[in-house]
Amino acid sequence: MALKTVSVPAEADGMQVGLLLRRLFPDLTESTFRKLFSSRDVKLDGIRVQRDIRVRPGQQLQVFLPDRAENTSPLRIVFEDEDILLVNKPAGISVEKDRPGELSMTDLCRLHVSGQYPGSFAPAACHRLDNKTSGLCLFAKNEAALGILQDAFRNRTVEKYYECLVRGIPKPPAAVCRAWLRKDAEKGKVCILDREAPGARPILTGYETISAGSVSRLRVHLLTGRTHQIRAHLAALGHPVLGDDLYGDRDFNRRQKASSLKLCAVSLTLFTQNRLPQLEGRIFEINPPF
Repeated sequence: MALKTVSVPAEADGMQVGLLLRRLFPDLTESTFRKLFSSRDVKLDGIRVQRDIRVRPGQQLQVFLPDRAENTSPLRIVFEDEDILLVNKPAGISVEKDRPGELSMTDLCRLHVSGQYPGSFAPAACHRLDNKTSGLCLFAKNEAALGILQDAFRNRTVEKYYECLVRGIPKPPAAVCRAWLRKDAEKGKVCILDREAPGARPILTGYETISAGSVSRLRVHLLTGRTHQIRAHLAALGHPVLGDDLYGDRDFNRRQKASSLKLCAVSLTLFTQNRLPQLEGRIFEINPPF
């Protein structure tokens, strides 16, 4: 057994122990997670607790992890240097805090860096992924890098590719599709239009079919980065992302037993006009979890 001790951060005030552990150790299997509590291997300030106990900032959370899980990290770090922290975000956690008592990816990145360099610059997200979308998410570790990378995303010099599973077979098998996207703030979603309209912004979404069938696998090139762009645009094209109950086909999702969104940011290539020379043109890639 390996003992892990974590000081509860201010951002987790009021969070249940079970949820905090899920955020801190996302790679724990469900069976290991259940066993931690059934074996009473979770302590808060030295007292064994169950998953529904709420935590307070500064409390010491102690977890006795099995040996095979002792290297589990709060972050799935893909790459890190003095300028950036690139992580593989799990589905179900937001890049920024959505509500009080929630621990976001930004919070986890700040915990990671503060453990290395107390009092240093707090990592900041350079772009966003939806809560239900997994994959590569980039954070800057200093003010200069943040400005450079924000410029790169704003100028669309960062190449972003996703993989997803969708309903049906797209025709043609590869295309770049243009449309207009308009937000509906009251409903918390967007709509896709086939022509320019007031309040709508242009979008470009490229895709190629990797494998075709009743459920097809696509590689998607995000040429513009709007809210829910991939999910809403593919649904408008007649091929909703599997597991998407907001824009997709709920009955099809149930028949496929898809309880999570099958969309992952799998590739990121950085171009910064050589302002971050060690990262210029570098390609980072991961495999999707589906």
